[in-house]
Amino acid sequence: MDTPEDLTLSELLERYATLRDTILGLETERDELGARVKAALLEGGQAETDLYRATLKVSRRIEYPLDRFREVFGDAAALEVATVDRRRADALAKAGDLDGEQLRALAVVKETQALVLQPKTR
Repeated sequence: MDTPEDLTLSELLERYATLRDTILGLETERDELGARVKAALLEGGQAETDLYRATLKVSRRIEYPLDRFREVFGDAAALEVATVDRRRADALAKAGDLDGEQLRALAVVKETQALVLQPKTR
């Protein structure tokens, strides 16, 4: 069997694509099964195997309501910690509540590179 150092670029891409497709399929199946198990546990079910017991872990995320934060700490502090949600801003522009041209003019584009596999059969 060839080592990764012995493979051509096309062979490396082929192996990468195979692994990526396998992982995506497995992640999809895992997520679907996880959702079913979670729903059953929420309804009072119990599940375990020889190696695992299914439990639900509650996690909490702390948020600060903007209006109350602003009342307590003031406008300057609220502005300092605020972030703009791009999807909400786009929705406001689409609804006509914000000027779409001005919003686009404010946009800053940050680029990152990611390897994308484009299927040949389209």
